[in-house]
Amino acid sequence: MRPDDWHLTEDLDGFLTRAGDFLRSRPALHTVALTVTDALRRRGLHVYGEEAPWFGWLTDPDGAVRAVLFRTPPHPLHITPVTEEEADALAARLLGHDLTGVSAERETAEAFTAAWQRRTGKRGELLQRQRLYRLGDLTVPEPVPDGRARVAGPSDRELLIRWYGEFAEAVGQGGRQDAGAWADARIAHGGITLWESPDGKSVAMAGVTPEVAGQIRVAPVYTPAHLRGRGYAGAVTADVSRAALGVGAEVLLFTDLANPTSNGLYRRIGYRPVADFAVYGYESGPGA
Repeated sequence: MRPDDWHLTEDLDGFLTRAGDFLRSRPALHTVALTVTDALRRRGLHVYGEEAPWFGWLTDPDGAVRAVLFRTPPHPLHITPVTEEEADALAARLLGHDLTGVSAERETAEAFTAAWQRRTGKRGELLQRQRLYRLGDLTVPEPVPDGRARVAGPSDRELLIRWYGEFAEAVGQGGRQDAGAWADARIAHGGITLWESPDGKSVAMAGVTPEVAGQIRVAPVYTPAHLRGRGYAGAVTADVSRAALGVGAEVLLFTDLANPTSNGLYRRIGYRPVADFAVYGYESGPGA
Protein backbone atom coordinates (compact mmCIF):
# COMPACT_ATOMS: atom_id res chain seq x y z
CA MET A 1 0.00 0.00 0.00
CA ARG A 2 1.50 3.31 -1.15
CA PRO A 3 0.54 6.80 0.01
CA ASP A 4 -0.03 7.74 -3.66
CA ASP A 5 -2.85 5.19 -3.83
CA TRP A 6 -4.81 7.93 -2.05
CA HIS A 7 -5.85 10.63 -4.56
CA LEU A 8 -6.71 14.15 -3.32
CA THR A 9 -8.70 16.90 -5.00
CA GLU A 10 -10.66 20.10 -4.33
CA ASP A 11 -12.92 19.36 -7.32
CA LEU A 12 -16.27 18.26 -5.87
CA ASP A 13 -17.78 17.31 -9.22
CA GLY A 14 -14.70 15.33 -10.18
CA PHE A 15 -14.76 13.59 -6.81
CA LEU A 16 -18.42 12.61 -7.14
CA THR A 17 -17.86 11.39 -10.69
CA ARG A 18 -15.01 9.17 -9.51
CA ALA A 19 -16.38 8.03 -6.14
CA GLY A 20 -20.15 8.55 -6.31
CA ASP A 21 -20.98 4.94 -7.17
CA PHE A 22 -18.86 3.74 -4.26
CA LEU A 23 -20.64 6.07 -1.85
CA ARG A 24 -24.06 4.93 -3.06
CA SER A 25 -23.07 1.27 -2.76
CA ARG A 26 -23.36 1.39 1.07
CA PRO A 27 -25.53 4.43 1.82
CA ALA A 28 -25.92 3.72 5.54
CA LEU A 29 -22.19 3.54 6.33
CA HIS A 30 -21.53 6.41 3.92
CA THR A 31 -24.40 8.63 5.06
CA VAL A 32 -22.21 11.49 6.29
CA ALA A 33 -20.21 11.69 3.07
CA LEU A 34 -23.39 11.52 1.02
CA THR A 35 -25.23 14.23 2.91
CA VAL A 36 -22.24 16.57 3.28
CA THR A 37 -21.30 16.40 -0.40
CA ASP A 38 -24.97 16.90 -1.31
CA ALA A 39 -25.08 20.04 0.86
CA LEU A 40 -21.87 21.34 -0.72
CA ARG A 41 -23.28 20.75 -4.19
CA ARG A 42 -26.63 22.42 -3.46
CA ARG A 43 -25.60 25.23 -1.11
CA GLY A 44 -22.04 26.08 -2.10
CA LEU A 45 -18.55 24.96 -1.16
CA HIS A 46 -18.28 27.24 1.87
CA VAL A 47 -21.39 26.15 3.72
CA TYR A 48 -19.27 24.56 6.49
CA GLY A 49 -16.46 27.12 6.64
CA GLU A 50 -14.44 29.73 4.80
CA GLU A 51 -11.68 27.36 3.68
CA ALA A 52 -12.22 25.22 0.60
CA PRO A 53 -13.22 21.61 1.31
CA TRP A 54 -11.15 18.80 -0.12
CA PHE A 55 -11.80 15.19 -0.96
CA GLY A 56 -10.00 11.96 -1.70
CA TRP A 57 -10.37 8.35 -2.66
CA LEU A 58 -8.35 5.17 -2.38
CA THR A 59 -8.01 2.84 -5.36
CA ASP A 60 -7.26 -0.87 -5.33
CA PRO A 61 -4.78 -2.49 -7.78
CA ASP A 62 -7.53 -2.69 -10.42
CA GLY A 63 -8.29 1.02 -10.11
CA ALA A 64 -11.60 0.59 -8.31
CA VAL A 65 -12.49 2.95 -5.45
CA ARG A 66 -12.51 1.21 -2.07
CA ALA A 67 -12.57 4.13 0.40
CA VAL A 68 -13.09 7.89 0.39
CA LEU A 69 -12.40 10.88 2.59
CA PHE A 70 -13.43 14.49 2.81
CA ARG A 71 -12.64 17.47 4.97
CA THR A 72 -14.49 20.76 5.42
CA PRO A 73 -11.91 22.84 7.35
CA PRO A 74 -11.67 23.50 10.21
CA HIS A 75 -13.70 20.38 10.98
CA PRO A 76 -12.24 16.88 11.40
CA LEU A 77 -11.25 14.64 8.53
CA HIS A 78 -13.93 12.08 7.69
CA ILE A 79 -12.92 8.65 6.35
CA THR A 80 -15.01 5.68 5.27
CA PRO A 81 -13.87 2.29 6.71
CA VAL A 82 -10.26 1.30 5.94
CA THR A 83 -7.70 -1.23 7.17
CA GLU A 84 -4.76 -0.36 9.41
CA GLU A 85 -2.41 -0.50 6.40
CA GLU A 86 -4.65 1.84 4.41
CA ALA A 87 -4.94 4.21 7.38
CA ASP A 88 -1.14 4.33 7.69
CA ALA A 89 -0.75 5.06 3.97
CA LEU A 90 -3.28 7.88 4.32
CA ALA A 91 -1.44 9.35 7.29
CA ALA A 92 1.73 9.37 5.19
CA ARG A 93 -0.15 10.97 2.29
CA LEU A 94 -1.47 13.78 4.51
CA LEU A 95 1.82 14.79 6.12
CA GLY A 96 2.00 18.56 6.04
CA HIS A 97 -1.74 19.00 6.55
CA ASP A 98 -2.98 20.62 9.75
CA LEU A 99 -5.65 18.13 10.81
CA THR A 100 -7.86 19.00 13.77
CA GLY A 101 -9.09 15.45 14.17
CA VAL A 102 -10.85 12.52 12.54
CA SER A 103 -14.40 11.21 12.48
CA ALA A 104 -14.93 7.67 11.25
CA GLU A 105 -16.18 4.19 12.03
CA ARG A 106 -14.58 3.31 15.37
CA GLU A 107 -11.84 0.93 14.20
CA THR A 108 -10.90 3.24 11.33
CA ALA A 109 -10.74 6.27 13.64
CA GLU A 110 -8.52 4.35 16.05
CA ALA A 111 -6.24 3.09 13.27
CA PHE A 112 -5.81 6.49 11.65
CA THR A 113 -5.23 8.22 14.99
CA ALA A 114 -2.50 5.71 15.87
CA ALA A 115 -0.92 6.15 12.43
CA TRP A 116 -1.08 9.95 12.68
CA GLN A 117 0.69 9.85 16.02
CA ARG A 118 3.40 7.53 14.66
CA ARG A 119 3.94 9.73 11.63
CA THR A 120 3.72 13.16 13.28
CA GLY A 121 4.17 12.69 17.02
CA LYS A 122 0.78 14.39 17.55
CA ARG A 123 -1.47 12.63 20.01
CA GLY A 124 -5.20 12.18 19.58
CA GLU A 125 -7.89 12.62 22.22
CA LEU A 126 -11.17 10.73 22.07
CA LEU A 127 -13.89 13.41 21.97
CA GLN A 128 -17.02 11.41 21.34
CA ARG A 129 -18.27 7.87 20.80
CA GLN A 130 -21.24 7.65 18.45
CA ARG A 131 -23.61 4.94 17.30
CA LEU A 132 -25.29 4.85 13.89
CA TYR A 133 -28.83 3.47 13.98
CA ARG A 134 -31.22 2.33 11.24
CA LEU A 135 -34.99 2.38 11.72
CA GLY A 136 -36.73 -0.99 11.68
CA ASP A 137 -40.37 -1.24 12.73
CA LEU A 138 -41.56 2.14 13.93
CA THR A 139 -43.14 2.28 17.39
CA VAL A 140 -44.54 5.57 18.66
CA PRO A 141 -43.45 5.93 22.31
CA GLU A 142 -46.29 6.08 24.83
CA PRO A 143 -47.80 8.16 26.23
CA VAL A 144 -47.93 10.62 23.36
CA PRO A 145 -47.88 14.17 24.77
CA ASP A 146 -50.70 16.55 23.97
CA GLY A 147 -50.09 18.62 20.89
CA ARG A 148 -49.23 18.06 17.27
CA ALA A 149 -46.37 18.00 14.82
CA ARG A 150 -46.03 20.60 12.08
CA VAL A 151 -43.37 21.41 9.52
CA ALA A 152 -41.45 24.60 10.33
CA GLY A 153 -41.94 27.53 7.96
CA PRO A 154 -40.47 31.01 7.40
CA SER A 155 -42.23 32.42 10.47
CA ASP A 156 -40.21 29.98 12.62
CA ARG A 157 -36.83 31.18 11.36
CA GLU A 158 -35.74 33.05 14.50
CA LEU A 159 -36.75 30.12 16.70
CA LEU A 160 -34.76 27.69 14.54
CA ILE A 161 -31.71 29.96 14.64
CA ARG A 162 -31.86 30.12 18.42
CA TRP A 163 -32.45 26.40 18.88
CA TYR A 164 -29.74 25.46 16.40
CA GLY A 165 -27.24 27.53 18.37
CA GLU A 166 -28.32 25.96 21.66
CA PHE A 167 -28.14 22.47 20.17
CA ALA A 168 -24.73 23.05 18.58
CA GLU A 169 -23.28 24.33 21.86
CA ALA A 170 -24.78 21.41 23.80
CA VAL A 171 -23.13 18.82 21.53
CA GLY A 172 -19.84 20.70 21.10
CA GLN A 173 -20.44 21.75 17.50
CA GLY A 174 -20.68 25.50 17.96
CA GLY A 175 -19.83 27.44 14.81
CA ARG A 176 -20.04 24.44 12.49
CA GLN A 177 -22.50 26.27 10.23
CA ASP A 178 -23.99 29.73 10.07
CA ALA A 179 -27.25 29.36 11.99
CA GLY A 180 -29.23 31.62 9.66
CA ALA A 181 -28.08 29.81 6.54
CA TRP A 182 -28.82 26.48 8.23
CA ALA A 183 -32.36 27.58 9.12
CA ASP A 184 -33.00 28.90 5.61
CA ALA A 185 -31.84 25.65 4.02
CA ARG A 186 -33.94 23.50 6.34
CA ILE A 187 -37.05 25.63 5.84
CA ALA A 188 -36.57 25.49 2.06
CA HIS A 189 -36.79 21.69 1.92
CA GLY A 190 -39.20 21.17 4.83
CA GLY A 191 -36.37 19.71 6.86
CA ILE A 192 -37.48 20.67 10.38
CA THR A 193 -40.60 19.49 12.19
CA LEU A 194 -41.74 21.14 15.41
CA TRP A 195 -43.82 19.62 18.18
CA GLU A 196 -46.41 22.20 19.17
CA SER A 197 -48.29 22.14 22.47
CA PRO A 198 -52.07 22.69 22.53
CA ASP A 199 -51.56 26.39 23.26
CA GLY A 200 -49.50 26.80 20.08
CA LYS A 201 -46.06 26.89 21.73
CA SER A 202 -43.18 25.09 19.98
CA VAL A 203 -41.55 22.74 22.49
CA ALA A 204 -39.20 20.48 20.49
CA MET A 205 -37.81 19.95 17.00
CA ALA A 206 -36.51 17.12 14.84
CA GLY A 207 -34.76 17.60 11.53
CA VAL A 208 -34.10 15.42 8.52
CA THR A 209 -31.53 15.64 5.76
CA PRO A 210 -32.68 15.66 2.13
CA GLU A 211 -32.98 12.18 0.64
CA VAL A 212 -29.73 11.05 -0.98
CA ALA A 213 -29.14 7.56 -2.38
CA GLY A 214 -32.39 6.34 -0.84
CA GLN A 215 -31.50 7.34 2.72
CA ILE A 216 -32.62 10.12 5.03
CA ARG A 217 -30.87 10.91 8.31
CA VAL A 218 -32.70 12.32 11.31
CA ALA A 219 -30.74 15.30 12.71
CA PRO A 220 -30.87 17.30 14.84
CA VAL A 221 -33.31 16.41 17.62
CA TYR A 222 -33.60 19.10 20.28
CA THR A 223 -35.77 20.00 23.24
CA PRO A 224 -34.92 23.05 25.40
CA ALA A 225 -33.63 21.95 28.81
CA HIS A 226 -36.62 23.21 30.79
CA LEU A 227 -39.04 21.22 28.60
CA ARG A 228 -37.32 17.83 28.67
CA GLY A 229 -38.73 14.68 30.19
CA ARG A 230 -42.24 15.23 28.81
CA GLY A 231 -42.10 13.02 25.72
CA TYR A 232 -41.76 15.82 23.19
CA ALA A 233 -38.52 14.56 21.60
CA GLY A 234 -39.91 11.05 21.18
CA ALA A 235 -43.13 12.31 19.64
CA VAL A 236 -41.49 14.60 17.10
CA THR A 237 -38.80 12.04 16.24
CA ALA A 238 -41.45 9.39 15.62
CA ASP A 239 -43.32 11.82 13.37
CA VAL A 240 -40.35 12.65 11.12
CA SER A 241 -39.34 8.98 11.09
CA ARG A 242 -42.81 8.00 9.89
CA ALA A 243 -42.69 10.64 7.16
CA ALA A 244 -39.28 9.43 5.96
CA LEU A 245 -40.48 5.83 5.86
CA GLY A 246 -43.47 7.02 3.90
CA VAL A 247 -41.30 8.07 0.95
CA GLY A 248 -39.58 4.70 0.96
CA ALA A 249 -36.28 5.88 2.44
CA GLU A 250 -33.86 4.06 4.68
CA VAL A 251 -34.00 6.12 7.89
CA LEU A 252 -30.83 6.65 9.93
CA LEU A 253 -29.62 8.65 12.90
CA PHE A 254 -26.50 9.08 15.05
CA THR A 255 -26.41 9.21 18.83
CA ASP A 256 -23.81 10.16 21.39
CA LEU A 257 -23.12 6.96 23.35
CA ALA A 258 -22.50 9.08 26.44
CA ASN A 259 -26.23 9.91 26.49
CA PRO A 260 -28.14 6.79 27.62
CA THR A 261 -31.47 8.64 27.58
CA SER A 262 -31.42 9.38 23.85
CA ASN A 263 -30.07 5.92 22.99
CA GLY A 264 -32.85 4.29 24.97
CA LEU A 265 -35.47 6.52 23.36
CA TYR A 266 -34.40 5.72 19.81
CA ARG A 267 -34.32 1.99 20.50
CA ARG A 268 -37.90 2.20 21.84
CA ILE A 269 -38.96 3.96 18.64
CA GLY A 270 -37.50 1.09 16.61
CA TYR A 271 -33.97 2.14 15.70
CA ARG A 272 -31.39 -0.67 15.60
CA PRO A 273 -27.57 -0.37 15.76
CA VAL A 274 -25.60 -0.41 12.51
CA ALA A 275 -22.05 0.57 13.53
CA ASP A 276 -20.10 2.50 16.14
CA PHE A 277 -18.15 5.63 15.24
CA ALA A 278 -15.60 7.77 17.06
CA VAL A 279 -14.41 11.37 16.88
CA TYR A 280 -10.81 12.22 17.86
CA GLY A 281 -9.23 15.64 18.27
CA TYR A 282 -5.56 16.22 17.44
CA GLU A 283 -2.90 18.59 18.70
CA SER A 284 -2.72 21.63 16.41
CA GLY A 285 -0.10 22.22 13.77
CA PRO A 286 0.67 20.48 10.47
CA GLY A 287 2.05 16.98 10.36
CA ALA A 288 5.77 16.58 9.99
